[in-house]
Amino acid sequence: MYRRILVSAAAVVWFSFCSSLMAQQDFSAEIVDHQHGADSTPAKVYVTKDRMRIEGMGQSGHNGTVILNFSTRTTTVLIPERQMYMEMQSGQGPTAQRSWAYFRALDVEDACPEWRKMSAKPNAECHKVGSETVNGRSTVKYEGKSSSGEVNDVWLDSKIAFPIKWQGKEGGGELQNIKEGPQSAGLFEIPAGYQKMTLPMGMPSMPQH
Repeated sequence: MYRRILVSAAAVVWFSFCSSLMAQQDFSAEIVDHQHGADSTPAKVYVTKDRMRIEGMGQSGHNGTVILNFSTRTTTVLIPERQMYMEMQSGQGPTAQRSWAYFRALDVEDACPEWRKMSAKPNAECHKVGSETVNGRSTVKYEGKSSSGEVNDVWLDSKIAFPIKWQGKEGGGELQNIKEGPQSAGLFEIPAGYQKMTLPMGMPSMPQH
């Protein structure tokens, strides 16, 4: 059960590593999975300058929560039903540094140069498609193509500097009900009374780009 929660959370985080910007403004939103449509329950995301919290419901009906701290490069997985948490480091090598650096791109109007510098695959392509409106919000659309020809599109919100829509071969999704404003500091802290859980052998570590 906990393996499924961690894998699901890691999948959301991996998307963020591959295509996200560092948010320039605090906000909360719902993550809608287009691949599963009405059969999936939207996850919640809360974002501040240096932290992000993702709350989702696993297939077993159990809640899973992931807290990313960009300053310390740590990821914390909360397990509410057991009052426990797991903490993981992102790693220290060049690959890990590239992954975390995706949150640091700042120019929404010209994101490709930064992404190219951080890409582990020199033959990958990226180009700016142009301005589009998504759910009433101003965005800049980018198209990326891997060395194998796989195409992925990302729409970056001009105000919060964060992807609010993405589409690729494996599916897509978007952020809905975006609410800008300060987020409670308690959202990004380990709840009182939680005990640290040792990561069992064979559990997945943070994905690398």
